[in-house]
Amino acid sequence: MGVAMTQGRLLGKTAFVTGGGAGIGAASALSLAAHGARVVVTDIDAAAAAAVAVQITAAGGQAVGWHLDVTDESEWEARIQETLGTFGALTVLLNNAGIAPTADLIEDLKLSDWRRSLSVNLDGVFLGVKHGIRAMKANTASAGSIINISSVYGIVGTTRAPDYVAAKGAVRLLTKAAALECSQSRYPIRVNSIHPGFIETPMLSAGLSSMVQRGFFPNTDTAHHVLQSLHPIGRLGLPADVAAAVVYLASDESAFMTGSELVIDGGYTAQ
Repeated sequence: MGVAMTQGRLLGKTAFVTGGGAGIGAASALSLAAHGARVVVTDIDAAAAAAVAVQITAAGGQAVGWHLDVTDESEWEARIQETLGTFGALTVLLNNAGIAPTADLIEDLKLSDWRRSLSVNLDGVFLGVKHGIRAMKANTASAGSIINISSVYGIVGTTRAPDYVAAKGAVRLLTKAAALECSQSRYPIRVNSIHPGFIETPMLSAGLSSMVQRGFFPNTDTAHHVLQSLHPIGRLGLPADVAAAVVYLASDESAFMTGSELVIDGGYTAQ
């Protein structure tokens, strides 16, 4: 995906993106930059984060690419301070980093796998919200926006993903709690969540391959078709579909939204 610096909905804003090396995170980083934001691209894969940052700067934008393990609070503290030192302020935080569900039944799920999933998918978001609020609460030039990527499985349940459903459901309500806390504290920070359906990303492709290997589907084409059939709109989502919602929540156009949830799911939860 390319990026052209042609619009200014986010001029003057600095956005911090987790899991920005691929998928929804990369598409969001590129879109945020295309609309004028300075972007800090972070990922557990530092090379992938740097590559996205290079795309942005090559197109005339401002970006840096850094390593971040979202489960490590000391890294969060360091990266946020580096952001403030590099760009002067933080105004948008996208908590996007996550890992796929285990595909185990509850009775078979190892406690270590449960804890690993919640560490990345929930603790990582908590740490982002915590340190995002600390960095944004004194903002005067521009209000802050924290955007948490949950899932349709933060709204409805499914089988063979108890760890993922638990984490994404918690992200949904953590978002509302943080939104109320910021409002009651009179901090200039809005907090909202996005709930994608199945999106065409490398993580989804890996998940489909895993399901085939475990015998849930005969091949990846069949698995892909079954997932498509769950979405009344007739296709799976694209990273750009979610990135458009990220740009909206990052912009002042969503100034009256906090504690809200944007569902980007092709009708999945309408059934």
